Amino acid sequence: MKIKAYLKPTCGWSNGVRAIMRKYGLEFEDVDIINNRANYVEMVQRSGQPLSPCVEIDGVMLADVSGEEVENYLLSNHLVSRSEAPVDTPLNAGCSDEEHAKMATQTLRFF
Repeated sequence: MKIKAYLKPTCGWSNGVRAIMRKYGLEFEDVDIINNRANYVEMVQRSGQPLSPCVEIDGVMLADVSGEEVENYLLSNHLVSRSEAPVDTPLNAGCSDEEHAKMATQTLRFF
């Protein structure tokens, strides 16, 4: 299975996607859309929208998804077998107030 995940380095939803990849032992390409403008542009072009995370699994784009939604897709399409392995982060949560405050101090402008 080829998985390419367009993620922010620190983000609740992005971390939820990473947690699912760890839970199922899936290899994936973690594409940083914050520190590399070209990666962000590629995500928007491939997904047709600007929100993240976006995860492409064997050519199917899951746009603006949580870890929970990625897990549901994987299970529904029989790409993984159900796992009761624990996860170390919430699968469907945004950034905490602390994470937002930290990101606000790191001004990054693409446009």
